[in-house]
Amino acid sequence: YVVDIPIAAGYNGEKRINHISITGNLAVISVNYGVSIFRLDKKEFGDSAFFINNGVYEAAKEAVIKDNSVYVATATGLKSHEMNVTFPIFSSWNTVNAGNFSQISVGSTIAYSNLNTVYSGNGTTFTALPKGFNSIRDITVTPQNIIVADALEISIFTSTGAFVKSFDFGEQLNTGFVSNSKIFAGTKTSGIKNEAGDFLKPDGPYSNTSYKIDLLGNQVLISSGGRDAYDTPVFNNFGYYHFNGTNWVYPNFFKTFPGPLNVMDAVMNPAKPSEIFFVNWTPIDGQKGIYRMENDEYKNIYASTGNWLNRVAGLTFDENNQLFVSSAANSDKIGFYYYIPGSDSFNLVNVINSGSTQKPFTKNGILYIPAPFFGGGGLLIYDYKNTPTQLGDDRFKMIRKNNNLPADGVVSAAIDKNDDVWIGTRIGLRILQNPSAAIDEDNPRTEPIIIEENGVGEELFRDSPILQIEVDGGNQKWVSVDEGGVFYLSSDGQKTFNHFTKQNSPLPTNSVTDIKVDKQTGKVYFVTLDGVMVYQGDVLNVNENFGEVLVYPNPVVYANYKGNVRIRGLAEKTNIRITDAAGNLVHQAVAKGGYYEWNLNNQRGVRVASGIYFVLMTNSDGTDTATAKIAVVN
Repeated sequence: YVVDIPIAAGYNGEKRINHISITGNLAVISVNYGVSIFRLDKKEFGDSAFFINNGVYEAAKEAVIKDNSVYVATATGLKSHEMNVTFPIFSSWNTVNAGNFSQISVGSTIAYSNLNTVYSGNGTTFTALPKGFNSIRDITVTPQNIIVADALEISIFTSTGAFVKSFDFGEQLNTGFVSNSKIFAGTKTSGIKNEAGDFLKPDGPYSNTSYKIDLLGNQVLISSGGRDAYDTPVFNNFGYYHFNGTNWVYPNFFKTFPGPLNVMDAVMNPAKPSEIFFVNWTPIDGQKGIYRMENDEYKNIYASTGNWLNRVAGLTFDENNQLFVSSAANSDKIGFYYYIPGSDSFNLVNVINSGSTQKPFTKNGILYIPAPFFGGGGLLIYDYKNTPTQLGDDRFKMIRKNNNLPADGVVSAAIDKNDDVWIGTRIGLRILQNPSAAIDEDNPRTEPIIIEENGVGEELFRDSPILQIEVDGGNQKWVSVDEGGVFYLSSDGQKTFNHFTKQNSPLPTNSVTDIKVDKQTGKVYFVTLDGVMVYQGDVLNVNENFGEVLVYPNPVVYANYKGNVRIRGLAEKTNIRITDAAGNLVHQAVAKGGYYEWNLNNQRGVRVASGIYFVLMTNSDGTDTATAKIAVVN
């Protein structure tokens, strides 16, 4: 049930809801323009008060209702007003106490706070609680107690403000409560924790902080590092989180790690899934470098000396289970390490001058390493001919701005089923055809994708900072743009199927740092610095024959659903004929990429009548067929 808040005509700011407090049938909603009252019994909004002075709106951080009056915590003070005819007039509001207040709660009393002090009272008179705090995160008022969550500590007071007890939980807290005189804390990473150190937490990653992801069978591996400006490490100190097919594991190795952690990437060995390699991008000798884990326990460290040298950024296994690690700042060059399992060691191959690297990938004996710096970056294409230990016959080419890239800085790239390389730079997108041949060309040229926009040819993603490119089983493309969300494109980029943003989807942010498609299930994993979201896609692993064909929704009841019918599990190229029960052709098409959408219109563009429709399908050469039925109820 959706009800829009009536917004003042002059307000153009953020409409995010900061806080909701419910008293009886009334909810007071705190927004950046002020507060609005919502009547739960009628499902409609009542009065709104717009906190505006000299054309500037003041945000309501939190608000409560007590005795028919509203109390609001703002950056300039605790405001209050009775819910009467002058409620919407901000000039008629009272400032109970001047100051920058962020928390407020109501029960038998009202309690509100800034970062260091909590005040409690009856709405007219307030007294400071007899204890100072460092960084108050939350206040809860119950019939018996006032509960204050500080940065690391929970403190309990009586409803009249007398101190009862406190407990230091030794980690970052969000909230707290008390039951049978026992304190429980809502922690940032450990779930609900009691005074004995026991915790209750649903199975999941250790933290929301995420950067890259690796999928193998039913296992998931999430790394938590990052960089500012593709160079400066972000020390989140979390390491990686591993779903081993049964439950989430957070290795003890990271809990006791002695120095800063910046795990930029982690991958599982396809030939030995219990073996995990990860890279730690830090300046500290003995802690930086490449790590090997087995069953989530430490086994070895490599390439761990050289101060800011040996900057390892990403890892990938090729089709022959050869491990490569992208490297930078060795003799001012970028290149790669390759792993030698027999000696449990890595060899370094320096290739060309450049400042930094991103996560690499391989296909058909060619290694691709994006280099993100505007000066000297590009895409390194290195043909190791499936023999990384034999360097004599290797070839390489650095694709840069002089090859028609919008800029040298390449952040991400991917190769599709046509062997076209999609190259994402910090200011746009380009396509390189036949990369193997391009290595031997003097000046290979990349090309933009030109789409029609309002009757005019436009360059796809012109000037857009590309973060990640992924190709699904149907050769469709998933492209994330910094602050622009994720675009789901047709195989040639000419059509946008979907555009996922923070505003229209569960994405916590519009900057998606990694995308991975599970080609067995069709699930698409979106990785952000604030968490990982999963979208159930329509395309599974697509080849020349049919998979498990599924039509949905089915039946199609117009009163409940007015969108297209989707058919998935198709061959890479599928000839589709749809007939009615009498055998009359009502629709035909050619689907590419493993799935198809029918808008339920016949060949004249008119919606078909209620009835049963038969979907007759063949692959491109007629060697495989499939059928399905669709029930339509208008």
